[in-house]
Amino acid sequence: MREDSRMKNEKCSHKRCPEFCKNKLMDESSIKFVKVDKITKQTQDEYILRFNVAINHDPGQFMQVSIMGVGEAPISICSHNKNYFELSVRSVGNVSSCICNLKKGDRVGLRGPYGRGYEMHNFKGDNVVIIAGGCGVAPVRGIVEYIEEHRDEFLEVDLFFGFRTVHDILFEEDFSRWEKAGMRIDVALSEKSNHPRATQGLITDILHTNATKSNSKKIVFVCGPPAMIKPVCATLLDRGFNMDQLYISEERQMKCAVGRCGHCMINGKYCCTDGPVFRYDELYGLSEGYSVGKTK
Repeated sequence: MREDSRMKNEKCSHKRCPEFCKNKLMDESSIKFVKVDKITKQTQDEYILRFNVAINHDPGQFMQVSIMGVGEAPISICSHNKNYFELSVRSVGNVSSCICNLKKGDRVGLRGPYGRGYEMHNFKGDNVVIIAGGCGVAPVRGIVEYIEEHRDEFLEVDLFFGFRTVHDILFEEDFSRWEKAGMRIDVALSEKSNHPRATQGLITDILHTNATKSNSKKIVFVCGPPAMIKPVCATLLDRGFNMDQLYISEERQMKCAVGRCGHCMINGKYCCTDGPVFRYDELYGLSEGYSVGKTK
């Protein structure tokens, strides 16, 4: 991979340094090569890579993953564990395809974790609603595992997941464990199926339970494609939720991870450093479609 000259021998410019950087696996100007300890195929084009390395991170943060001679890509951390971390990778381009073709024991370049994640310590004592679609389920899996570990700190937990087909469902092997931890799970599939958990339709079609009928002591995490985020937030705002109760994971065109290249800027906000997790009112009124509802 060709070295990015913008990053060489420069100090981190992140506004929360040194607090932001002190728990990094490595600093931003270097890459550490780490062995892949486990690879699990989730769907036809989605894989989970496990690294037996302990890192201190918030759910929703991401790592920069490098394949030498090919390139680098931001990949969401999809776990929350003291002994290892996992990355969920979809094979959609040159770098991600190479990552998905790795074998156990291969080494990849890593730097991070980066970005503002879901700061779960701020939500103790709340009911939690998680709404995610497609590969957007990967970043919120870390939230679920955090809640599992700190279950007595949260009230009711409701999970709403949307996928295109039954073959696209992610982390289904975790569902039974999450239910045993007292979480409710609803799944929407675009195509008709006989799946016992699934309802045919859009994810907004399953947002009819008591979990979304009242905003009392609730916090909502939304992650997915923009075409999903906008109607979901509109539905919640129409039901009386306030903008400061909604948190969105906005992962788009991130490249350098440190706010220098400008690829991920949304009207002055960098997804890689100001996000990728934003409170809805932080994005309200921008030209990216976050303009439904009224500021409350």
